[in-house]
Parts: sequence; structure tokens; C-alpha cells
Amino acid sequence: MMEAVTLAQVAREAGVSPSTVSRILNGTANVTPEKRARVESVITRLNYRPNPQAQALAGGRSLTIGVITPTLNSTFYGEALAGIEAALNDTPYHPIVISGQWRTEREQEALDLLLARRVDAVIMMGGILDDQILTHVARRVPLIAVGRDVRGLDHSCIVLDNTKAMQQVARHLLDLGHRQFAYISGAERQQDAMERRVAFLDYLRAHGVTVPTELIQVGRYTEEGGLEAAEAILNTGLPFTALVCANDQMALGARLALYRRGVSVPGDVSLTGFDDVFTSSLMTPPLTTVRQAIYDIGLTAAREALNLLDGQPVVRQVFEPELIIRESTAPPAPPRPAGRVRRGVTAMSTPDG
Repeated sequence: MMEAVTLAQVAREAGVSPSTVSRILNGTANVTPEKRARVESVITRLNYRPNPQAQALAGGRSLTIGVITPTLNSTFYGEALAGIEAALNDTPYHPIVISGQWRTEREQEALDLLLARRVDAVIMMGGILDDQILTHVARRVPLIAVGRDVRGLDHSCIVLDNTKAMQQVARHLLDLGHRQFAYISGAERQQDAMERRVAFLDYLRAHGVTVPTELIQVGRYTEEGGLEAAEAILNTGLPFTALVCANDQMALGARLALYRRGVSVPGDVSLTGFDDVFTSSLMTPPLTTVRQAIYDIGLTAAREALNLLDGQPVVRQVFEPELIIRESTAPPAPPRPAGRVRRGVTAMSTPDG
């Protein structure tokens, strides 16, 4: 195999310095037409192919885009990362992905590391760092925020209409006849978690329904968190006929808690999630949830980062939710005869696989 022709070889053959060749290649050389023609002739004769990485470094770019995600162990973020990767496939850029592990100090460490690596742009997937920190970073490198609105960076944000989404969930369950609810929220400091909880509870309140504080638990957006939160709800002994979860992963954990208590879904309790990750349609029963275009969100985030790098204007992107109704929701069952209460912790129906 022939060795690749180097910039130094081209310079030597053309009788100019390597820096002159480099400037001719990037269009910044102030040389005579004769010298330019001589260099270009040597480039053609030797079939010289510039190294894009070397050119980027010479121009002050690393050809990397840093991505900070709350966790790597997540179906949701995995699908979003696949979208980011796909958008970068036909470009010279590559993603560097770091998890913030749901902790402020870890997110800050991840951000500091990416900036030290001189990434060309940053994509922040959710996160709990203060807006001021992100606006400060955006003065140094292009930054796209996903799943949150950052004050001062409105044009660089990609969000879902969480209010509309949770109103759809609440309306669906109210239309089915439910009036007793429990709710499992995401991580308390996550903007989307707060938006979903407030929107859901406000909508119920506007329709004459309140949820007891004891039936509102935090599940940290994880399967284990959903399991623990559902167990805490069941342990209150308070009645509910619908359990609403702020994401599908928590709904999966909650489903296990209900199964272990012999609570039928949807016979005793209707169950909903949020995101419509690919496993949601495979749950038993298949999960009613809110679909957001996870892959497309990742795709859009990367494309917007590239636009910023190219000096192109970007605008705030709002994705529309879609309620996907499956078999995990149904009208509440009529009251059972005295001595057999259908719901929650006192329900004694046969576990349904």
C-alpha cells in the first residue's frame, strides 16, 4: 500500500513552505497566481488528500461535539443519542458522550471536561445545572439545550409541550370515568418533571379532582424509582384507580409493584407512562403513554448544533406530543360487594402475567 502524500512533500515539490500550501488549501493565501497554480499542479500530480482532522486542528476545531446526558442506562436517552449519532454520520464531527448521573456536581465535572477537550459545541440533554452556567458556557461554544428552556438561550432550546401532553393524559382518564389518582413524578429538579406534574395536577384540579399528597411520589425517572414510588403509594392504603407515571421507565417499575401486590392492570388500576420507548408496546399489558419523537429530537439537536457551528440562525424547536392509547387503561371497575374492595393495596385479584 502506498503511503499517503504529506503536506510537507507537496511544499517541497512546489518549492514553498508548508504554511503556504495550507493557506492555499483553506483559501487564505495572499500569493501570486503563478505560485498558486504551481502548488495546485503539484497537489493534483501527487494526488494529495488533506487530512480533515489536521485541517480542523489548524483552524482551531476539534471536530467533536460534547453531549451531556443524565444517564447512559436509559432507553430514552439511548434512542436520542442514536439520533445525534445519525445526524453526525455524514459530517466530520463525532460525539463525546458523558453522563451527569442526575447530580449537579457530576454535570459540572462533565461540562468542565468537555470544555477542556475543546469540543466545538455542547448538547445538554435535560440536566439540572443552573441556567446561568449554561448561558456562560454558550458564550464560549455553541450550546443546544434539550428538554428544557434556558433563560437567555431561548433560540437554542428543543422542548416538548409537556403541558399539552399531560392534559391529554388527564383528559383520557377523566373521560374513562376515573376520579381517584396517584402520580409518580420524575426527578424533582428536572424542568420537564416539574412541568408534567404541575400540568397534570392543575388540569385535574380545574375539573374538580384533587390528588392527596401521600399519593404523589418521586421516582427519579428510573425503573427502580418507579418500583419504590409505587410501593410507597400502595403502602398508604389510600384508594386510587389510576396511576400516572412521568415516564415509561417508572411505569415499568410501578407495574412490577402492582403485580407483586396482586393488583390487576387495568382491572383494578389503570396505568400510564410518558415517552413511548420501544419497550412500552411490549409490556403486559401494553402501556398507554405519551409519544414523543425521541430519535428525531436527538437528530434535531445535532443538526442545530451544526447550524450554530456554521454561523446559521437557529430557532426554538417545540415537538408536539401524541397520546398513544393501549390496553393498560380502562374505565374503573364498579365497586365490589362488601368485604372485597377493588383498588390499590387492598385489591386481592389474581396476579396477571
